[in-house]
Amino acid sequence: MAILSNSEGARDDFSPGRATIKETAPAKINLFLHVGERREDGFHPLQSLAVFTGLGDVLAMEDAVGLSLAVEGPFAAGLAGEDNNLVLRAARALGGTGARLTLTKNLPVASGIGGGSADAAAALRGLSKLWNMSADLHAVGATLGSDIPVCIDSAAAFMEGRGEILRPIEAMPRVPMLLVNPGVAVATKDVFAALESRTGVEMKLPRGRFEDTADLLRFLESTRNDLEAPALKLQPVIGEVLKAIAALPGALLARMSGSGATCFGIFADDDCCQRAARTLSQASPGWWVAPTFVPENGIIHETGGQDIGPSDTGL
Repeated sequence: MAILSNSEGARDDFSPGRATIKETAPAKINLFLHVGERREDGFHPLQSLAVFTGLGDVLAMEDAVGLSLAVEGPFAAGLAGEDNNLVLRAARALGGTGARLTLTKNLPVASGIGGGSADAAAALRGLSKLWNMSADLHAVGATLGSDIPVCIDSAAAFMEGRGEILRPIEAMPRVPMLLVNPGVAVATKDVFAALESRTGVEMKLPRGRFEDTADLLRFLESTRNDLEAPALKLQPVIGEVLKAIAALPGALLARMSGSGATCFGIFADDDCCQRAARTLSQASPGWWVAPTFVPENGIIHETGGQDIGPSDTGL
């Protein structure tokens, strides 16, 4: 376990008698991402459909004197030496009386799936409970990063503006999904610097009811990730990942998420996704391969009623 910051006097371990609040920080996947021309304030306007998976980091919080953050888990090393980690910045932005935080880092760092933003959103949610504070978490999050507002609710939504304008998706089917990262880092600023072709942000977004996977895929056919091409120039291995996912049995769509380098595949069902994960893990043991899913939301399932008609004993 790495202690990122203990300079403010927080205790080094959880006290048995103190309540611990845990928040999950699910991976955020941009199913598409369209970018407009850079604004005067330096931000790029965008349009995107963000969804959240069953896989994520976990942040535990306990009341303490001062503020500290310890990081553990398979990707903890990627945050070593970050004294100004986004989780700590979120805690300081919210205020409060102090806390000891422990982040279990299950997601790759700087990988295009919103790990840092999701962790910061988890901190805002959890600490507002721990400190019994009433605050506009979306507004606080927007001051820290463009992806944080959508991560506050961790629910599927269309994103516009620089990411702070959100429209929740009314219905989303369960989507089996495979996440793959080739183990390379891609700096978002470098991807934007290499961006040559932009779709723009004038697309008329649909109502936001996707009744099944086929409905979702029909919409995604008219979209793309504008950042995929520049990321490929910087890290050609991303192209290998996309080809590998697309070639797997049951793969319906392969695309890069965010600014990369994590790519995702949408699969026909969970069994196909699990088999694909095993196949790809064996073929490319150096890649991070994780089967997961986007949870169903707002889908109405019809249930058959009992037929009324003649029987052996009459009506």
